[in-house]
Amino acid sequence: MSWDVAIIGGGVVGTAIARELARYQLRCVLLEADGDVGTGTTKANTAILHTGFDATPGTLESRLVARGAALLREYAARAGIAVEPTGALLVAWTEEQAGRLDAIAAKSKANGYTRIRSVPVSEVYQREPHLGPDAAGGLWVPDEWVIDPWSVPLAYATEAVRAGVDLRLGTRVTGVSDLPGGDGFELTAGPKPLRCRFAVNAAGLASDVVDRMFGGGGFTIRPRKGELIVYDKLARTLVSSVILPVPTARTKGVVVAPTVFGNVLLGPTAEDVTDRADRSTSAAGLSALLADGRRILPGLAAEEVTATYAGLRAATEHSDYQLGLYGRYVRVAGIRSTGLTASLGIAEHVAGLLGEAGLPLKPRPGFGEGESACAAPPLMPYLGEAGPRPYQDAARIAADPAYGEIACHCERVTRGEIRDALASDLPPAGLDGLRRRTRAMNGRCQAFYCRAAVSAQFEQAQFEQAKPGAPDGD
Repeated sequence: MSWDVAIIGGGVVGTAIARELARYQLRCVLLEADGDVGTGTTKANTAILHTGFDATPGTLESRLVARGAALLREYAARAGIAVEPTGALLVAWTEEQAGRLDAIAAKSKANGYTRIRSVPVSEVYQREPHLGPDAAGGLWVPDEWVIDPWSVPLAYATEAVRAGVDLRLGTRVTGVSDLPGGDGFELTAGPKPLRCRFAVNAAGLASDVVDRMFGGGGFTIRPRKGELIVYDKLARTLVSSVILPVPTARTKGVVVAPTVFGNVLLGPTAEDVTDRADRSTSAAGLSALLADGRRILPGLAAEEVTATYAGLRAATEHSDYQLGLYGRYVRVAGIRSTGLTASLGIAEHVAGLLGEAGLPLKPRPGFGEGESACAAPPLMPYLGEAGPRPYQDAARIAADPAYGEIACHCERVTRGEIRDALASDLPPAGLDGLRRRTRAMNGRCQAFYCRAAVSAQFEQAQFEQAKPGAPDGD
């Protein structure tokens, strides 16, 4: 079968592009090398919904972060994705840093974000009384929020699949050749070659490898590893907003942030690595983070650490996104840490480029300009702490007792929620995917107590699905 568009990469950007193109009368396929969507850079970000206040004015990143943030705020509200409007406090710790605050505020206004404002030291401590001593000033950014990062790509992918996009997991692109007459590409991906008229490369950490298959060049992915520490929920009272450092030319720096799941996040570090699979944490990296945490928020020293992890950002030698149209091929690379926020803006931009290249963008019947691929986005399970959870809903439990049966006590995840995830449009292929869909096994015991029960329910679902006559999964 020949496809109109093949999208390579099932992270938050690739799934957003698939969702956007599903609005149109097109045959699209989304190819993901791993066994689930959102498993690369997407799953290990800092979960901040950015304003783009500190982006470089005039860049593509600046424009698409601002556009994407507006779109994602609206989308998350409709899809039931947990978002908390925490705001962010950018803190200067030295007089030299304080002297740079006016320039940061001016940059923000050049980017179109005008709600940033300077705050005196007294207000810094009024807003965050648990901060360490000697703050020299700050900026208040009211629209930097925190978001559930795992449900976003799942929502995009679910909406795309429901609208007819063919999602192929475990399918790595290993070769590309041009079709005769320049009428598209033949991709070596899976057991049979796949033909497409247009191709989009949103392969994240592998985007430069894929780009070379299409005859591109001019950039190289230079993975930047960021280690992070997750503190127990009892630490949540120490901080109410995202605490940002004064950024450098290389990194946004170490952040202390509340999460929608009720924890406190500290990180990331920024270490350039050569191994694109190196998601290990190190004694040196974690020690440096702990020292930063004690300086920024001294009370963290007495709090329990729930987990540590590392993610890889798809940095390049360039400061801006590497996003462009080359014939019938669109390259979407170098997105780094702003991909979650910018995802819908990027998708909109990519669709525009494909239209310029000759792809007919004819809305599906019933879907006009600006409408989503479906009548409404899929309603995602609410995973945040700010709203009600199933175990707290007496009416829901009365209708289905499984929502009152706790399987994971640390995160208060019920058997009903696990059952729903296993029967969803995009069921998890393993326990890691189940974590991202439900929060099960993500708490302070790190699955020590609940793993057996959760695994048993997962394996039973797999067994039932494999029975002769059982409906095929997606």
